[in-house]
Amino acid sequence: HSFFMLQVLCRYQHIWNIDLRFRPAFLGGIMKATGNKPPAMLPKRAEYMLKDVKRMAKYYQVPVQVSEDVFQHVLGTSSLGAMRFITATDMTQPQYLEPLSREFWIRFWSQHEDISQPENILTVAGQAGLSSELAQKLLEMISSPAVKNRLKETTEEAIKYGAFGMPAVVAHFNGEPHLFFGSDRLELLGSVIGEKWLGPVPS
Repeated sequence: HSFFMLQVLCRYQHIWNIDLRFRPAFLGGIMKATGNKPPAMLPKRAEYMLKDVKRMAKYYQVPVQVSEDVFQHVLGTSSLGAMRFITATDMTQPQYLEPLSREFWIRFWSQHEDISQPENILTVAGQAGLSSELAQKLLEMISSPAVKNRLKETTEEAIKYGAFGMPAVVAHFNGEPHLFFGSDRLELLGSVIGEKWLGPVPS
């Protein structure tokens, strides 16, 4: 659902009057702090989600591929290293946040490949346009206290705004923050900020 939200918000960033900013946060930390659990842990919901994600992928025109064992793939892969790499990028080369995030999602959700190993992180970085020298430098940063603390702070900030899972979008409008959860709240987001929803693939 975060992949859907990323793709569609990026399509709208030059259509709606918004300043779109990416804030990397760690989903595991949000879930733990709020007592939330992965929806797929409920068998009937997992069965429904398999069908629903396929429908949403078609509707949003986002290349997500799901199979019967997709949830084992999700639960068995740590995204912490990837999130720290994205955080290091945010701190030093924020212009790469959008393509880097997209490449991580494509590798994980479209190609069903591991994103936890350093060599795979470097491959993703290369596909997002980062030089090998820059990617290696960012990879070396992910174990630093500065990057770890930045990801922790951003995660805590998301929780402060009321996030309990992802995708979470905070719209700062008329001096107030408005939290929206889920990729199916874009039409409502548009209504709150006075913008027209033009469908998942606006012309």
